[in-house]
Amino acid sequence: MSPPDRPDAQRLIASLPIAVLLLAPDRTVAAVNPAAEQLLGQGAQRFSGRFVGTLVSFVEPRLDEQLDQGDAQVFARDALVRIAGAPPRRLDVMLAPVAHHPGWQMLALHETIGVEALGGEGPSGALTSPLRAPAVLAHEIKNPLAGIRGAAQLLARSAQGADLALTELITGEVHRIAALVDRMQSLGRRHREPAGPCNLHEAVRRAQAVAQASPGWPSTIEESFDPSLPPVLCNADALVQVVLNLLVNAREACGERPEPRIVVRTRFASGIRLHGERGETSVPLPIELRVSDNGPGVDPALREHIFEPFVSGKPAGQGLGLALVQKLAHEMNGRITHDREDATGLTHFRLHLPVAAKTVAAKRAAA
Repeated sequence: MSPPDRPDAQRLIASLPIAVLLLAPDRTVAAVNPAAEQLLGQGAQRFSGRFVGTLVSFVEPRLDEQLDQGDAQVFARDALVRIAGAPPRRLDVMLAPVAHHPGWQMLALHETIGVEALGGEGPSGALTSPLRAPAVLAHEIKNPLAGIRGAAQLLARSAQGADLALTELITGEVHRIAALVDRMQSLGRRHREPAGPCNLHEAVRRAQAVAQASPGWPSTIEESFDPSLPPVLCNADALVQVVLNLLVNAREACGERPEPRIVVRTRFASGIRLHGERGETSVPLPIELRVSDNGPGVDPALREHIFEPFVSGKPAGQGLGLALVQKLAHEMNGRITHDREDATGLTHFRLHLPVAAKTVAAKRAAA
């Protein structure tokens, strides 16, 4: 029996899930593998012979300098890289000279997939169920989203009244989903989304509008809002996503009830604090958003793990919704909890958030 043929080196490189670019001494692209075509969003013939700087650039100037040297060997983890002029994204970068070919280089780019718990470090410490950052094909998701946005913008030209409001809702949600795709690509990241003062009730109303635009929702969502609440410190899009996830979960939980009930409440909740780490002072979380439903509640066997990745009480659930909620809450220096109130038959999910610092400073100055 003859031994099997040895794999061809070129086919091995083509099979790699890591984007690999072969650079000539003048820093033009000589060849790429299919993973690089996918990362750059176009076929090899479109950028073969082009200067690499028009396709890939680095926020850190030293990486460009080392690329210019021609013989540098570099490994940069979690580097900020611009692909074809798009906003920077975090990638692992590997650069190495080609042996016996002076000036020739191999540039490899890979999605950052550090093993970090989805929830990160929060009030209760690091979660024990790690989740690698999903290598979603962002361009295959964003391309149809762009088509939806364009169609909505065309409809808006002739729409009026309620129809115009729906087209604006569609356009806004496409933008938010595209941003969410970017966040999903880097679930293992260690940096946080930019935060600022946010109107909690505006975020809740926006999430409710999106939720109730879907078929099968109850005619109303009960509200109990405290209008005196100050702005909270968070990322506005992330807050909308958290509320939307909680509303969707509540609807699915009580969907089989003859009279489904969903209640959203906001209030002051003094005494709740996020404990600081490494000697840092604790952060007060006086603002509470509560989403309640009259469903059967969380399975007792899952209650201690409901925020962990891949844990779900739904037959077809993926167990990512509440895990993402917890991660986003932690990034906002907030806390998410749940409890069951047997007397009323309601399950409560409570999001506690800090007050925006400027609001606190203004109140102290006024006092």
